[in-house]
Amino acid sequence: MQLLIQPNGHVRCLYDELIDLRKLGQMSVERGSMVEPDDVGNWFADLAIVNGPTLGPFTLRSQALAAERQWLECHWLLRS
Repeated sequence: MQLLIQPNGHVRCLYDELIDLRKLGQMSVERGSMVEPDDVGNWFADLAIVNGPTLGPFTLRSQALAAERQWLECHWLLRS
């Protein structure tokens, strides 16, 4: 789990339950994407919420989730 601590003390990260983030202070959690299947069972990660692309199709949901996390870590986490 990557935690980005900004100069103002705010912490950015992709939510994970490895660390109890409530211990760091007041939290604000926002959805970063939507991972959904299409009508034939392919999986897509729609990152429009953070002005990103739609990734996919993927055969497995776990593949879409992994691609979602990788994109968010590379393009959203480090954005100020």
